[in-house]
Amino acid sequence: MHDCLPVDTREACVALDAADPLAPLRDQFALPEGLIYLDGNSLGVLPRATPGRVARVIEQEWGQGLIRSWNRAGWIDLPRRVGDRIGRLLGAGPGEVIAADSTSLNLYKVLAVALALAARQPDGPARRVIVSEPDNFPTDLYIAESLAAQHGCELELVEPDRLAARLAGEAGRDVAVLMLTHVNYRSGRMHPMAALSAAARAAGALSLWDLAHSAGAVPLDLKAAGADFAVGCGYKYLNGGPGAPAFLWVAPQHLQTLAESPHLHRIQPLTGWMGHAMPFAFSPQYEAAEDIRRFLCGTPSVLALAALDAGLDTLLAAEPLGGMAALRAKSIALTQCFIDLVELRCADQGLHLCTPRNAEERGSQASFYRAEGGYAIVQALIERGVIGDYRAPGLLRFGFTPLYLGFADIWDAVEQLRQVLHRGEWRDPRFAHQSPVT
Repeated sequence: MHDCLPVDTREACVALDAADPLAPLRDQFALPEGLIYLDGNSLGVLPRATPGRVARVIEQEWGQGLIRSWNRAGWIDLPRRVGDRIGRLLGAGPGEVIAADSTSLNLYKVLAVALALAARQPDGPARRVIVSEPDNFPTDLYIAESLAAQHGCELELVEPDRLAARLAGEAGRDVAVLMLTHVNYRSGRMHPMAALSAAARAAGALSLWDLAHSAGAVPLDLKAAGADFAVGCGYKYLNGGPGAPAFLWVAPQHLQTLAESPHLHRIQPLTGWMGHAMPFAFSPQYEAAEDIRRFLCGTPSVLALAALDAGLDTLLAAEPLGGMAALRAKSIALTQCFIDLVELRCADQGLHLCTPRNAEERGSQASFYRAEGGYAIVQALIERGVIGDYRAPGLLRFGFTPLYLGFADIWDAVEQLRQVLHRGEWRDPRFAHQSPVT
């Protein structure tokens, strides 16, 4: 049904929605009436089941079970159980993903391990460079700068089109880790994970991927792609709620290396008690768990993990309908519909597409640059009930979550954008006032 594009009427969009086998998934979400939400790439929509799920944990498991619920309700296993469910979206096997902490903390853990493993290679002393791109998400670069200073390395930022060349031949012999966000948060450009992971491996380097804008948005198979490490957050396409726990994945061969090498038990730098082989032995000496649990640190956030688990239900509900492949096909169609309609109906309004036109090179978003008024335009759209977001300088960013968006939503969103631009509504001074969060 997604081969019917392009569409040039709202009636055609309504017909696409009527024929969409994924349309019933929208009922899983508590969407405010009359609101079109194009910001799931920043914060996913509240699933209807989440309040009841969290209330049950509060009222029954905590309120009645109290501390007994660590065992009776299985709280202690939540990071692993939720991690295994995320793994189904990543092409990962059981015991390879753990849900915990924030993306920044998890990046610190796995990047530190990657640098330590790279340093233990025969040519380790020569491998002193972390390679990333200038437009990577800032927290990733900040964490990498900090670790580079601690490990006597340097962070080198390479333009995306030059990454393969930087890793090739003699040029790549000083690279320890290639660290990239799979889908760029600004442009929506998607790196070729398999090709770049292979290039890193050929150079003798390790690859680390931030999946914040791809987990739950595009099909992933980390092992088939040859990745070494991955991190990601739970509050965007996974619908886990604001500040939801993040996750991390470690390739099985690295987990095995760590398990078989007792001298590496402290290679994960945040050696908190939950990463201990026997946390409730309360030993004064640290001994790392042999599996993915060694990447835990402190006590898990049970309420937040329960909400994330409910969010994952919304994605896994698509498995009988084709799973991530079906969601990706609809995502591509929604994004293409939006791009086509914006360029058709908002022509000559100064909007320039920053997202790749080739669907295979983009995630589930479309970003347009406008030299003047970008922030105000987004604020005017929000007042009209269309929520996107703004990234300085001049970037209007729109995310497309196929679980709860339809083609009529796309038509209506573009119509609202057209009116904001043609009527000059964005010039109203109240839309220029910038809030702390943009």
